[in-house]
Amino acid sequence: MTTKILVIDDDIAITELMSMLLKTHGFDVIATNSGAEGIKLARENNPNVVLLDLMMPEVDGWQVSKSIRAFSNVPILILSAINDPRMVASVLDAGADDFLVKPVPSGVLVAHIRKMVRRTGSLDRSKLKKTDALASNTQPLPS
Repeated sequence: MTTKILVIDDDIAITELMSMLLKTHGFDVIATNSGAEGIKLARENNPNVVLLDLMMPEVDGWQVSKSIRAFSNVPILILSAINDPRMVASVLDAGADDFLVKPVPSGVLVAHIRKMVRRTGSLDRSKLKKTDALASNTQPLPS
């Protein structure tokens, strides 16, 4: 079983970069640039982890997090350029499980994803060994 990651970010460059990065670590990636589409994809695809941006037009990260939480316990990891403790607390209260500030080193991001998947018991152990060497990459992702 491959670990499935849903990436929701309004920045096309970010979703493309995240898709490439995560695929090199053996993850199966679904990406969208719309919060509303992200909710739909979460319902239809049952991902193992959702990576979610906060600041998006129309349906923002708080709304997406609350909506997904209404039908799923999938781990939600917020990736945001915003580093305000009140906002972090607010989105965690809205149902997110973790929060990282962009730019985040790719190895740190992958470690957080693996931690979340381990906690839900759905990590593909065969993929873990093949990609451990790649996790040491510390290049930050753009904000």
